[in-house]
Amino acid sequence: MTFFNLSEPIFRTKQHALDFQDRQGLLKFKIAIKDKTLFSAIYTRIDQVFVFWGLICSVIFFTAQFAPIDWITQATFWSILTVIGTVGMTVLTYFWVTVERLRWVLYAWVILMLGGVIVTDLGIFWGLGQVLMHLCDMWLVLSAVGYIATSIGMRSRAFVVSGIFHLLGIFILPYCMGWQFLATGLIMTLNLLVFAETQWDMRPPIDNYSLLTEEQKIFNQKQYLVRQGCSYIN
Repeated sequence: MTFFNLSEPIFRTKQHALDFQDRQGLLKFKIAIKDKTLFSAIYTRIDQVFVFWGLICSVIFFTAQFAPIDWITQATFWSILTVIGTVGMTVLTYFWVTVERLRWVLYAWVILMLGGVIVTDLGIFWGLGQVLMHLCDMWLVLSAVGYIATSIGMRSRAFVVSGIFHLLGIFILPYCMGWQFLATGLIMTLNLLVFAETQWDMRPPIDNYSLLTEEQKIFNQKQYLVRQGCSYIN
């Protein structure tokens, strides 16, 4: 057995035969005029986290690029937003990562985000030049580490690609001259929105969901067969 699930494409359109843990807190959006659907989408709690962080990243880095606000005020604002994002991420994903036995991935992201905020604030409040000069690089590295950790936990090639994408962004930054915050914000935000709007590859379902009832486990088994294009008998 290979580490990654090579039978699945790295990215594809979203699946609708969701497991029990994916259906919790599911949001559905549909915009239609008469009988014509203009927009239709579903967002699991994991998708919601991607959108949430995408908004936070865009606000933080675009503000740093364009807003005439002093660094101390921005650092305070960034810290509050990042803490809110971290708490929101934990609340939204905790049941899912517990069922999937991936809590360590969540904890890794929490450590990376809070650690990044602490280093950023120390750099700004103490005027540490080396930190200030490499804020964009640092956040791209932290994100890359988080995505690589996620790829290991989920056995997903999509998150490997994401990690590499962020690392490549570091090499692009020197060519962006005075637009490094904008470039970093675009890299992080666009990446998050791609994950929110697509279905990414992941390891096959685990054999034992300790938090689910027998009925919920059977439901998941049936959903897996549907996703594989198989038929089953009720």
